[in-house]
This record gives sequence, C-alpha cells and structure tokens, in this order.
Amino acid sequence: MFNRYSVLALSLLLAACGGDGQKTAEQAENPATADNETETAIAPDESKALTDASSTADGDAPGSTADVTATDHNTIADNVYFGNFHVHTSYSFDAVTNGSTTTPADAYRWAKGEAIPAGAIDVKLQIKRPLDFYSVSDHAEYLGVFKKMYDPESPASKLPIAKEITSKDTKVAFDAYARVLDSMQPGNSDPALSNPEITEPIWKEMVETADKFYEPGKFTTFPAFEWTSNPDKLNLHRVVVFQTSKGVPTLPYSALDSDDPRDLWKWMAKTRDGGATLLAIPHNGNASDGLMFPTQIDGEPLTEEYIKTRVANEPLYEVSQIKGTSETFPSLSPNDEFAGFEIWDYTLSSTKVERPKNKKGSYARQAYLDGLSMAAEGRGNPYVFGLIGDSDTHNSASAIEEDNYTGKFGIEASPEHRLDGPIPGDEVNNQRVREFSSGGLAAVWAPENTREAIYAALKRKETYATSGTRLKLRFFGGWNYPQDTLNSSNWVKDAYAAGVPMGGTLQPADKDRKPVFIVQAMKDSAGANLDRIQIIKGWVDQNGEQHQKIFEVALSGKRKPAPDGKVPPVGNTVDAEKATYTNTIGAAQLGAVWTDEEFNPEQHAFYYARVIEIPTPRWSTYDAAKLGREPRDDLPVSLQERGWTSPIWFKPQVQR
Repeated sequence: MFNRYSVLALSLLLAACGGDGQKTAEQAENPATADNETETAIAPDESKALTDASSTADGDAPGSTADVTATDHNTIADNVYFGNFHVHTSYSFDAVTNGSTTTPADAYRWAKGEAIPAGAIDVKLQIKRPLDFYSVSDHAEYLGVFKKMYDPESPASKLPIAKEITSKDTKVAFDAYARVLDSMQPGNSDPALSNPEITEPIWKEMVETADKFYEPGKFTTFPAFEWTSNPDKLNLHRVVVFQTSKGVPTLPYSALDSDDPRDLWKWMAKTRDGGATLLAIPHNGNASDGLMFPTQIDGEPLTEEYIKTRVANEPLYEVSQIKGTSETFPSLSPNDEFAGFEIWDYTLSSTKVERPKNKKGSYARQAYLDGLSMAAEGRGNPYVFGLIGDSDTHNSASAIEEDNYTGKFGIEASPEHRLDGPIPGDEVNNQRVREFSSGGLAAVWAPENTREAIYAALKRKETYATSGTRLKLRFFGGWNYPQDTLNSSNWVKDAYAAGVPMGGTLQPADKDRKPVFIVQAMKDSAGANLDRIQIIKGWVDQNGEQHQKIFEVALSGKRKPAPDGKVPPVGNTVDAEKATYTNTIGAAQLGAVWTDEEFNPEQHAFYYARVIEIPTPRWSTYDAAKLGREPRDDLPVSLQERGWTSPIWFKPQVQR
C-alpha cells in the first residue's frame, strides 16, 4: 500500500513534523578543587552516601517574577514517572506517506507494552518496559486528511490530488506530495486539504482515545497536537498539551492559520477562556537557525508582553529527541567536552542539505544566558523554561531504546533500511536519517500518576530530560544544607523544607551566604552505570558579560583531574562487533552536596545538573550486529546517555 521510499526526502521538511555485566554500587570519590582558570572545575570532596528516597512536591508553577520558596512545596511525592508527549501516528500527513499505518489507539497500546504493527514493513513494534504516560500529538496541519485519501468512503478520497497521492507510481506520488509541501504556508495552501468535515472527526477521535486509555494511578494520557510552523523551512514547532478534554476546541490551531508563535499564544489564551487548561512545549531549536530563542524581533528588543506571554505559555523545552539534542553546541560551549552529543545539524529543507548558520538562538544553554542578560537589563527573562526529553516518532512507537530502535518513520522499521537508507539513490537524505538519535524521555516528579499531578509538575518544572535512559535524578538548591545531608533517611523532606527543587528560583539570602546544591543520581535499573555528575552554571557579570562553567561534582572510580583540570575518561567496555558492554566501570549511584564558592549575590545565575552514563552501543551499532556487519565508520560506535535537570535560578534582590 505504501511504496513511498523516495517521499521521505521531502517529508523531512515537516519531520517534527540493558547491560548484562557486573552491577557495581561504587560510590564517587571527588577530587580536590580544580584550577579556577579553566571552564571545567572540580568540586571539593562533598559526595555523600545515597539512599533511594526519591520524593518531590506538588504546588503551583512559578511565574516569571514569582520566586519559589520552600513553602510552595508542601506535598512530598515518592515517584518519578517516564513518558512522552511528542508522538505521531498515521493521522499525520508526513507519517502516512512514509509507511505508517498506526492509529492513536495503537500508540497507547504500545506505550502500555503491547505489540503493534510497524506499517510498511512486516514487523512488530514493542517496548521492553512500558511507560507511565503518553500523548499522541499529530500535526494539526491536514490532520488525518492524507490517511483518509485511502478510504473510498471519505470525502478526502474524492479530492483531485488523492489519486496522485495514492498512486502506485512513486514519481507521481512524489510530485504531488512536493506540491503540497511547497504550498504549506499560511494563506497559500489548498483549503480542501483542511476540510473540517474531515479534520474535526479525526481530532474528536484523538481526544476521545486519550480519555479512553487514561487509567488514573496506572497510565496517564493527555490530549495533544503539534503546531508545525516552518518559516523558510526553519523549525518553530510546538507540541500543545491539554490537561484534560474539558474545554478542548473542535479543532486544533494550525500553522496554516499563522506560523507566528505569538498568534498561537493568543489562541491558547482564548482557549483557556473556553475552559481548557493547556501549555506548549517547543522543540528542535537546533533546526531553527537562531529563531527559536530570539533576543530581538524585527530588529527591536523583545517586548514585556512577549516575555510574559511566552513564560506563561511555555514552561518547558524539549531538549532531546530523534532529531538530535539542543542543549548546547561545541562552538557555543568550546570548553565543554560533552557539547557535541548527538547533534543533528540540519534545517528542515528537503531539497538540499542546509546547515543552520546561527547557533545562538538555537540551543537551550545559550537561551538561558540570553535570558539572564535581559533580566539583568531589567527587561525580564523569557527563558525560564524547564527541560524534558521526548520522541517525535512518526510511527506511534517512541524509539527510545538503543537496542530496540525502530526509527522515526514506518519505512525505517528494519535494520537494513535504517543503515543502508530507506530512500534508494538519495544518499544525502539517507545520511540525515542515519544521524537520527534514539528518542528521549520526559521524567516528571509527581505524587501520583494522574493528569492533575503530572500536569502540575510540568507547570512548576519539576522535570528532567534524558536521552532515553531511565536514570533517577534529583536536584535541590538552598542556603543551609549540611554537608552530610545525603546521609539522612529524610534528606528529601529536609531538602524541600530548606530550599527549592529543580525548576525553582532561589530567594536572595543574607549577604555572606553562598548557595548549596544537592544532586543525586541513580542508574537505570536495566541500564548502564554512571560516569559522573556535573553542575553547569551560567551567569552575567557586572559588565554584562555572559559566562558558563562546568563543575565536576561527583566522579565514579578513583579518578583525579589532570593538572589542566580535565578529568580522565571513565573508560569504554563496548564490544563493537557484538554490540555489548559491561557495568564493570562507573558507579550505580552518585551524589554530592556542593557549594558555589564563586557565588556573587549581585549576579543573575542559573544552575542545572547533567548526569553522564558510561559508554554503551549506539542504535546503529546494535543494528550492524543484528546484520552481522561492521559498524558504519560515519557514525559513532558508542555514546554516553545522559540526563539534564531543569535549572534552578538565582535573581539578585536589587536589579541593576
């Protein structure tokens, strides 16, 4: 039915559109303070024994000016939940034309552990460990219309272009699809492709299916869609998530209505007036060429209205997914040895390879710094977002497991197609497919697995992102944490009482106080050991200059820094031929209580934790082993999975 291998070349335009080795419990031994002249600093010996006492609080989300205090967190939770919000099915036009036959119901069944059909290729998709929450967020543009072209009873099948789209002649279908993509701009698309007679029932089905699969306390779903803005083939996409189906409008907001995020936010405000509760999550700033996190619009500084509206609508950012990571870029963080992790450095152009020229405005860490600069100037900070990881699968099944990777599209469901390329004769786009990452995960600290509890955690940013691993990660900031905090069986409760969790803002303290941070990480129970924990700090000095620095606060093994402050690698046990690794290096858990000895109470700052695992095989290495091949020499053999917390911000009492 779907012989469309060449169509993927154009569909890229809208394409966002466990180790079996020894398990150690080695505790970190931190080295002495590093040379302060380098960007990477080694923290004092402050790691403490860990306990598996993972808890969090429930409360309201902080606004752009409302600082979080300990009293905002009066409910201690015991659970971290893993899931995805960014999931496409065959109801997305670029999914069905690239081999997907799955439905929203299939997506939820997959997330709960059932096997589902892959689509164009006769295999089954099944996750090894079910997820806790899941949302189908198909593209609002042409929602369900292309799938309905294959249904002779649907009005979509009667459209003039339907015969071409469903043609068995690949070139005919390719050319028709190209015309649709070229016209996909506000005011320029064929209204027949957005016929409410077709799209409204599809959206209604999506919302009802989310409600049907919701099992409070066991499995949580949310109605959602993707707003797919592509000005000049650059990525400004947002996933819009509703807390419940209450007040959900009859149709989602489409980028064919407007590709300006400010218009999306206006629509969201109007939708709230209708009784809905919703938020938006941007993604893939790496493909935006600097547009995702602007400091100016049309040559003018961001307005107060823009800043407040963005903060109110977009509390989170998707920092890791199939189209790569967007934490930072090597040229933006030249002293960060881990800055080049799974970078997908392309625009969404499908007709030629385009590398984004503007890295500034495209990556989260630089956005945090630019936000501090604006705050220091008294303009407010638009970039106080938390972090999540996500998928962007276009085949219902999030490809989050390296050893169980199934690609983004239906036509990638076999190892041969992923490694050789699903598009015969199109090596340029085949390489872009090979550079896809496995999907990421959103990790949410909440008291229970319900819509209300998880959504509240999203709003207050008690979230962290992972590149697909299910490591457990905690991060707190305060002024009075004892150095032996982690030795207490009640340390989580004490941490809430005396400070703030990830996503919060520290209130100014007495003049001579310095902030103290608690970070705890525990390995994925079915995954790799931990290499290290880092705290990444950004700040703006009195001259308006931006700074970033990485503090190595917990290291596995007996490693010590070199004279230049650099930490020796943890090692690598990956057997490339067999695609295996062992947990004979690294640590099962790490933690630290770390004080910022360089703190200046007059400077705006942010802090977030990054946890790095030991090297493990990349999905492409697993695929090569399955086929009995050597790994490709144009792809990494191994990678170091990781997690990133939402930051904790500090805002001086006196604004300069």
